[in-house]
Amino acid sequence: MKHQELRRLGDRAFVIEFGDVIDEGINLRVHACAHELERARIAGVLSIVPTFNAVTIHYDPLRLARQSTQRPSEFMYAALLEVVAGLQDEVVRAGRDVEIPARFGGADGPDMAEVAEHAGLSPAGVIELYCAQQYKVYMMGFAPGFAYLGGLPTRLHVPRRGTPRIVVPAGSVAIGGAQTGVYPMDLPGGWNLIGRTSARLFDVAADPPCLLQPGDRVRFVPEAAA
Repeated sequence: MKHQELRRLGDRAFVIEFGDVIDEGINLRVHACAHELERARIAGVLSIVPTFNAVTIHYDPLRLARQSTQRPSEFMYAALLEVVAGLQDEVVRAGRDVEIPARFGGADGPDMAEVAEHAGLSPAGVIELYCAQQYKVYMMGFAPGFAYLGGLPTRLHVPRRGTPRIVVPAGSVAIGGAQTGVYPMDLPGGWNLIGRTSARLFDVAADPPCLLQPGDRVRFVPEAAA
């Protein structure tokens, strides 16, 4: 695997960067790296966090200081470098295929008309284009269960709203710039709301609690309004 950079991030973390853009190929390498780091079970590692184009590794320097004669940062750097050196150029595509039913427009998608106007389409055209696409879960963030989905058709790239809403209802299907996603719970937000799903994106009693995981492939299936 080429073009990665390992560097310190303060005194309790390292970051492995694979690029500076949102790209599916880069993201595949990010998650392949995160998987290998999980398998390596490096002493002192507290968490492994994959993002769009990098993996951040948080570690406990005090624990390492008790276990090794090396400086904690030197130990961690060497251990991470060994994992990075063993990564392969060929990346196997992982993840599940997930369908999410959703109602579009009307009270469920109050910004549909604005999105349609921006795209030069009818609301029905927006729904057809949006639901024809397969989306990739690039990363999780913002709130528990919130998946940043890439693959939004360029025609539907709509800027975020100038004034965010104080409360966006749980299950709202939204577009923000070049990305799309579903609000897992009632949250503030500035993305454009085009629909809503009854699927639970986050359930603390479920295993795993998040419906979507990094690497999953998502399609939205339109359903009739209740």
